[in-house]
Amino acid sequence: MTWRWRYENANGGEVTEGLLPREVFPSQADAESWLGENWKGLLNSGVEQVSLLEGDKVEYKGMSLRVE
Repeated sequence: MTWRWRYENANGGEVTEGLLPREVFPSQADAESWLGENWKGLLNSGVEQVSLLEGDKVEYKGMSLRVE
């Protein structure tokens, strides 16, 4: 199975415009490592939160990219 991030606005709607290329990862750890390196770029592009999907199954959703 493959893993990917869904990029979302603050209301949970999917953001698709003006972003980094969509990445597909072989493992959850790879996806999480990538996000750790790229979250600032996503935030600067208008992404407020992300959801992690394994195939079509949501592993976790609505994770904010804002540091509080």
